Amino acid sequence: MTTAAQRSGRLGVGVVGAGRVGPVLGAALGGAGHTVVGISAVSQASRDRAEAMLPGVPVLEVAAVVERSELVILAVPDAELPGLVEGLAATGAWQPGQLVLHTAPAHGTAVLEPAFRAGAIPLAVHPAMAFTGSSIDLQRLRSSWCAVTAPAPVLPIAQALVMEMGAEPIVVAEGDRADYADAVLAASEFSSAIVTQAADRLRAIGVEAPGRLLGGVVRSAVERALGDVGPELAAPLD
Repeated sequence: MTTAAQRSGRLGVGVVGAGRVGPVLGAALGGAGHTVVGISAVSQASRDRAEAMLPGVPVLEVAAVVERSELVILAVPDAELPGLVEGLAATGAWQPGQLVLHTAPAHGTAVLEPAFRAGAIPLAVHPAMAFTGSSIDLQRLRSSWCAVTAPAPVLPIAQALVMEMGAEPIVVAEGDRADYADAVLAASEFSSAIVTQAADRLRAIGVEAPGRLLGGVVRSAVERALGDVGPELAAPLD
C-alpha cells in the first residue's frame, strides 16, 4: 500500500491505545507534519486524554484505526501486545506496506510477525522516559532517547520517525530487548521508590511540599550519576 502521502513523506497515523504514551507520540508526529487519522480509547479517562492531546481526532474502534492508517502505533501494555497483533491478523486487518510500530520495551519485532506475514512493515520503538500523558511530555521527548529495533532494510524508517518526534534513536538488537527492558525498569523503579520514601520522611517531620525540596537534590544526584557512567550521557535534565 504505497500512497501519495507515503511518497511525499507524510503519513496517516493511527494510534491504538490512549494511555500515557500513544496520544503523546501521535501529537509529536502530528507536529512533524503527519496526519493523525484516529485513536482508540476505552475508558473516559483515556477519551479525555485523547481529546486533550489530539483535539478533533476521531475516537474509533481498533479495527477502524488500523484500516485508515498508513502508520499504526500500538501503544498498549506489553502483556496485551501479542494477542492484539494476532487478533488483528486473524481478521485480515493488516495491510501490505503498512507501517506497524509498537512501544513495548521488552519486545522487538518478533511480536509483530503476524502483521509481517500480511505484508506490514514491523518497527519497535520505545521512548526511554516516564510519561505523564500530558503536553509536558512533548518537551521531555526532545531530550530523550528511543530504543529502536527493526529489520535492517527498514531501520532508517524507524530512526527517521524517532527524529521527527524530536528524540534521538539508539539501536537495540532483537535479542537484547529483554535486557534493555530490565535495565530501564530497574532505573525507573529504583528512583521512584527512593523518592517516595524520602518524601514520606519529610512529610513526617512537617515539610509540606517535599517535592520542591527534593527536586534539586534528585536532579543533581542523577546528573552526577550519569556523569560517573559516562560524560556523553550526562546531558542536563529538564
